[in-house]
Amino acid sequence: MSPAIKYTLGRIGLFVVILAVLWPLDLDIFVKIMIALLASAGLSFVLLRAWRDQMAGQMATAAERRKAEKERLRAALAGDDEASKS
Repeated sequence: MSPAIKYTLGRIGLFVVILAVLWPLDLDIFVKIMIALLASAGLSFVLLRAWRDQMAGQMATAAERRKAEKERLRAALAGDDEASKS
């Protein structure tokens, strides 16, 4: 499974669990949602660090690959002989 999907599902899961814990309390629904959002954001910073780092690494790799492909295409369009041979 993709690190981005794991991290996103982890964030959603934390939110749902915290909201479920807050549900029986006698608070306005918007207050419960805001507390769950803030608490899940803070907890995900600590609990989901490994998945966040994996996702960041995957995104950095994809960005480097796109940058290299962009440079190769620019060189080919400029008529660079070495780029068109690759």
